[in-house]
Amino acid sequence: LAVQAREALQAEGIATRVVSMPCVDWFTKQDAAYRESVLPAAVRARVSVEAGLALGWREFVGDAGRSISLEHYGASADYKRLFQEFGITAEAVAAAAKDSLAGLQA
Repeated sequence: LAVQAREALQAEGIATRVVSMPCVDWFTKQDAAYRESVLPAAVRARVSVEAGLALGWREFVGDAGRSISLEHYGASADYKRLFQEFGITAEAVAAAAKDSLAGLQA
């Protein structure tokens, strides 16, 4: 989803990058220089994508960031159907990125 959103944003001339963080614990144990190279403090427009609670991502997206997540008990079905139903889509990620950028410019 994040890569698809990135492609759409890049097509509109919006510079983006995707960071995969499969293990938050591992990332937070890295030295400050590494963490800064992955999530530069100067880059405040951020979006987290989580097929679960966004609770732990606030630390990484910051005040200007947005989260695409599922903030309630889930459901059982094919993930593509559920992601669409719950708004966990590339379109939602791209819209969240634009919203984050707009918030910085306001």
